[in-house]
Amino acid sequence: MTTTFTRTRPLLVCGVLAGPLYVVTSLAQALTRDGFDLSRHAWSLLANGDLGWIQTANFVVTGLLVVAAAVGLRQEVGGAAPALIAGYGVSLVAAGVFHADPVAGFPVGAPETTPVSWHGMLHLVVGALGFVCLVVACFVLAARFARAGRAGTAWFSRGTAVAFTAAFAGIASGSHGPTVLAFCAAIVLSWTWLAVVSVRV
Repeated sequence: MTTTFTRTRPLLVCGVLAGPLYVVTSLAQALTRDGFDLSRHAWSLLANGDLGWIQTANFVVTGLLVVAAAVGLRQEVGGAAPALIAGYGVSLVAAGVFHADPVAGFPVGAPETTPVSWHGMLHLVVGALGFVCLVVACFVLAARFARAGRAGTAWFSRGTAVAFTAAFAGIASGSHGPTVLAFCAAIVLSWTWLAVVSVRV
């Protein structure tokens, strides 16, 4: 093991841990908080209410872990992908700072629709920018893996990018039910991709 890898390995481990932390924390809240419906509500809404600080902390801590993983990737592979992944991490931190507006009856008592606040708008903007960074990083690393002869990881990267883009387009359209669940599945897929990349590197 090289000295460089000895230094970067803890950073890459952050890329493996970020996803499970985010998903488990989000699901634990989604299944226990009054009024939350997985088929109607995006996980971002969990940042509202008396226990909203939990999801806010989840965004911030997970985002910092992603940035740490990006630093490790930068030292090992270079190129544009680490910067893009760092951009995704920063967007998660910002999404925690600028939380989504209460909507669709969550928290309990919230109206179905509300005017978009300044922080709600910033949440949407930084989220969209982060998702773009993530998708582009998938394609960039897919090309790198293909050149290195890692066809399986290359196709997994491309598939993740396409699936995430489709799921985000669906939820951005305002649809509920299967669309929201599909986006949750895409979130899990994207975290799985980051873990796989961190392990492969």
